[in-house]
Amino acid sequence: MTTTTASPQQETVRAILDHHERLGRTMADHVLTISRAADQLAAPHERRDRLVAFCAEEVVPHAEAEERTLYRAAEDLPEARALLRAMVREHTVLKERIAELEAARTPAETVAAASAVNALFQSHLEKENDLLLPALVAEGVDLGALLAGMHEILGGHEPETAGAAADGHHCTCGGHDDPGTPGATAEVTGGELDVRTLVPAQRHEQIFAAFGALPPGTAFVLVNDHDPKPLYYQFAAEHPGEFTWDYEEAGPEVWRVRIGRP
Repeated sequence: MTTTTASPQQETVRAILDHHERLGRTMADHVLTISRAADQLAAPHERRDRLVAFCAEEVVPHAEAEERTLYRAAEDLPEARALLRAMVREHTVLKERIAELEAARTPAETVAAASAVNALFQSHLEKENDLLLPALVAEGVDLGALLAGMHEILGGHEPETAGAAADGHHCTCGGHDDPGTPGATAEVTGGELDVRTLVPAQRHEQIFAAFGALPPGTAFVLVNDHDPKPLYYQFAAEHPGEFTWDYEEAGPEVWRVRIGRP
C-alpha cells in the first residue's frame, strides 16, 4: 500500500479551504439562529449583535488580510484581474451589508439583512476556493511563504503544519486563532461545560479538550448561546462513531447538548 504525503503547498491550500469552511459554517449558523428566533417571535437583536461581532472580529480581518496577500499576489495574473476587481468590490459591499445588519431594528429587517450578508459571503468564498486559489497554484505562487503567520487566512495553522495542530486535532474550527484573554478557561462543573463567557475562538479548543478527557461511558453537557451544529460536523469528521450527541435544550436563548464517549 502506497501512502502519499501532501506537499507543503497542498497543506497550505487545505488550511485555507478548511478555514473558509469554518467561517462559512459559523456564518450560516448565526443566520439560522436569527431566523429561528424571529420564527419563535423572540427579538433577534442579541443574536444579530453576535453575528455583527463575528463579522468584525473574524470576517472583515480575514477579507483585509486576503487583499494584502492573496489578492496582491494575483495582481500580475492577467486572467485574474477582472476577478480581483469584482472580489475587492464584494469586500466593500460586504462591509456595507454588515453595517445594514447592525442598523436593523425589526425582526424582519434583521433576518433579511443577515441573509444578505450570508448569501454574499458564501458566494465570495466559492470564488476564492474555485477560481482564485487554483489560479495562484497554477502560477506556482508559494502560498506557504506568502501566508506565513497569517492566522486570519490560515485559521491558526502555520504553513509547515497546516494539516494538524500539535495535539493531533485537525482543526477547522479556528479554536487556535486567538489565544484570548490570559487565564480565560471553562471547566466541566457539575457535569456541564459552559462556554458562553469565552470568546468564540476559544470555545472549540476547550470543548475538544473536555471531550478528550472523558472516560468511556461518560458525558458532559455543553452549554452554549447558539446552536453548535458546526461543532457536530467537526466531531463527525474527526471522531466518527466515537461520540454521542443529544440535545437537552434547543434555544432560543440557551442550548444544552450532552456530548458523550460510548
